[in-house]
Amino acid sequence: MRIGLTFDLRSWYLDRGYSMEDTAEFDKQDTIDAIEGALRKMGFETEPVGNCFQLIEALASGKRWDIVFNIAEGLYGDGRESVVPAILDQYAIPYVFSGPVILGVSLNKHLTRLVISAAGVPVSPGMLISEPGDISKCDLTYPLFIKPVSEGTGKGITEKSLLKSPGELREMAEYLLARFRQPALVEEYLPGREFTVGVIGSGDETVAIGGMEIICKDNLPYSVEVKENYQIYCKYIPIPDEVRRECESVAVTVWKALGGVDAGRVDLKADRNGKICFIEVNPLAGLHPVHSDLPILSRLTGIEYQSLMEMIMKSAIKRYHLAV
Repeated sequence: MRIGLTFDLRSWYLDRGYSMEDTAEFDKQDTIDAIEGALRKMGFETEPVGNCFQLIEALASGKRWDIVFNIAEGLYGDGRESVVPAILDQYAIPYVFSGPVILGVSLNKHLTRLVISAAGVPVSPGMLISEPGDISKCDLTYPLFIKPVSEGTGKGITEKSLLKSPGELREMAEYLLARFRQPALVEEYLPGREFTVGVIGSGDETVAIGGMEIICKDNLPYSVEVKENYQIYCKYIPIPDEVRRECESVAVTVWKALGGVDAGRVDLKADRNGKICFIEVNPLAGLHPVHSDLPILSRLTGIEYQSLMEMIMKSAIKRYHLAV
C-alpha cells in the first residue's frame, strides 16, 4: 500500500521569511522522519508530499496514493487545517485523521464549546470578543482567561492571559485582536488541575488510551514557550486513579460529539469544585516521538510510539475498508 505524507515543514516556511511564532504549529524534519519510519516498519511504501501547495502540484502531475497520512496544519484563515482533507476528498483519496468539517469546527474554540456543551460536557462560562466594542459587554466573573479563538500550540497565550480586572481584559483583548486578526475567546478561569487524554478510533469504537496530568512550574500557562521547553517548566505524570475514569469518560464523550476519527487529544481542567471541564480538542495532535503530548502520554501508559502509530493506521484502514 502506497502512503503519501502531507505536512507543513517548519524549515520550508522559515526559509520563506515566516517567523518562529508563525510556524509554531509546524513540524520539524525529525517528526516527519519518525512517522515515515514507523509506517515503513508496518510494511507501507511511503512518499513525502509536503504542504497544501506541494500537494496540489503533485496531484496536478498525476500522482495518487492509496491513502494519505495527513498532519498538515495550514497557514492562513480559520479553515487552514481543512484545506488538505478537502482537496483529498475531491480526488476521492482516503486519508488518516479527521475531515475538513471536523477540523474547521475544532480549530475554532468557540464553535467547539457550543458543540461540546450541547453534548452535556461541562465548559467554563465564556464569550467571544470579535471587536473592541465587545469588551465592555463582558459580564463574566474574574479571574478570566483569554486566548485567540483559532490558534494552536499555545500561540497567543502568555502570563498576561490570566486576567484579574477589566483593565487587563481590555489590554489583552485589544492586543490579540490586532496581533492575530481574529476574535478572542474569554472564559472564567478554571483554577484546578490540568489534564490531557489521548483517544483512538471513531464513533462507538472510540477508546481513551490514557492521559497525563500537566503540572507547570509556578502555575505558568501552557504557552508556546512552556511547551517548547517543557523539560524545564513542566512535570508530566499519569492521571491519578481518583480522577482517571472521569477524565477518560469526558474525553471519549467529547471525541464522539465532535465526530473525530483515528486519533487525537482532549485537554481538560478542573473547576474550583474539582469537576472536570473541557478546554480544547486537538484532532491533529503532534506526533514527534519524544516531545509531543500524545506520544508522551501514550508512553506513560505503556504504549510505545510504534504501537501508537499502528493503532492510528488500523483505525483509518478499517474506516475506509482498505485491503492491506
